Amino acid sequence: MHRIGIGHVPLQPTSIQSQLNNRPIQTKQSFIAHLQQATENQELKISKHANERILERNISISDQEWQIVTDKVFEARSKGVNQPLVLMDQAALIVSAKNATVITAMERTEAKEQIFTNIDGTIVL
Repeated sequence: MHRIGIGHVPLQPTSIQSQLNNRPIQTKQSFIAHLQQATENQELKISKHANERILERNISISDQEWQIVTDKVFEARSKGVNQPLVLMDQAALIVSAKNATVITAMERTEAKEQIFTNIDGTIVL
């Protein structure tokens, strides 16, 4: 008796399977590089209120210092911190890490006598 069926199933991998098997395996290093690149593209914004305080108090933050603040805020956010206090030599900033926004700013000398509430982390630079 002659049967009509699906046909012979090849024992060797198909071309799609061969392509999958020949793909380079992603390493941890490529993931870390991707993560660092994504972090580098992130920037902190300054709220209108914080910008007014910075101008009023003549607070000056260099580009290099600002990059350090940005990096540390995103690092803190990755560890679950939502609203850190950032203490710098010349300034104290309250930042919403969740929204990547500086909420307010004051001179460091002003910060000495303050009580900070609603923060869940501190970054000392």
